[in-house]
Formats: sequence, C-alpha cells, structure tokens
Amino acid sequence: MDEANAANDVVVEKGFNPGLIVLLLVGGILLLFLVGNYVLYMYAQKTLPAKKKKPVSKKKMKKERLRQGVSAPGE
Repeated sequence: MDEANAANDVVVEKGFNPGLIVLLLVGGILLLFLVGNYVLYMYAQKTLPAKKKKPVSKKKMKKERLRQGVSAPGE
C-alpha cells in the first residue's frame, strides 16, 4: 500500500507553476521589445542621413562676438 501512495505523490508533483509561465512570457516579450528597439535604432543610425544644424542667425552671431570681445563687422 505504501508503494501506491508513492506513485500518487509523483503524479501530483507534475505540471508547471502558472506564475512562472506568466513571468517567463512577460519577460520574454519585454526582452523581445527591447532588443527590437535596439536593432531598429542601429539600423536607423546607419541608413538615415545626419540631422542638419539650424543656421545661426546674424543677431546671435553678433551677440556671441560681442561677448567674446571681438567687434562685429560693420560697426
């Protein structure tokens, strides 16, 4: 009779913990999202042209030269 109880105990321990399955699923999706974003970022860095800088206005150039002590041309 003890052997029959031992066989039943083995059957009860079968199966996965549902919490572990959910954790692995959510973790896998999160990891896939992060890796996908990184791959897209690297692809964009290689293929997209560099951003063009905005031209500096004459007014700002004049202010900067005066701050550095160089007289602006035409004054």
